[in-house]
Formats: sequence, C-alpha cells, structure tokens
Amino acid sequence: MARPKSVASMKPGETAVISGFTDEELSIKLLEMGFLPGTVVRFNFSAPFGDPICVNISGFDLSLRLDEACTISILD
Repeated sequence: MARPKSVASMKPGETAVISGFTDEELSIKLLEMGFLPGTVVRFNFSAPFGDPICVNISGFDLSLRLDEACTISILD
C-alpha cells in the first residue's frame, strides 16, 4: 500500500487538499493555524536549504518546518 503524500512532498506551485494529520498533538497547532481537512493548500517555495517551507492556505502565507509539513496528509 502506498504511503500517503504530505505537504512536505509537494513542489513549488502545486496545490492539494488536506486530508488529515499523522501527529495528534501537532494537529491541534496546525488546526489553529488554519490547516483544516478539506482545505486547499498551495506550496509556494522552500528556503535555500529546503527548510522551512512557505505555503498558502485560505489566503495566508505561512511558514512551516519540514517535520511539521510531514504530518499533514494530502489527497493526490
């Protein structure tokens, strides 16, 4: 069975729909930031060394560490 994709696996310019989270504790913080299941997330860019990344969600640009982005599951 294929591993679910995450926000961390996205490329600049890609959009995806959030399907859930893999870390229950961190999901509370992410939900408060607006990462709600069913919401479209757009990958903007990553920092020169790849971490952190910048994403757009609900019209807001947010910065995430890769370890946080790995916990946000997305639909293909």
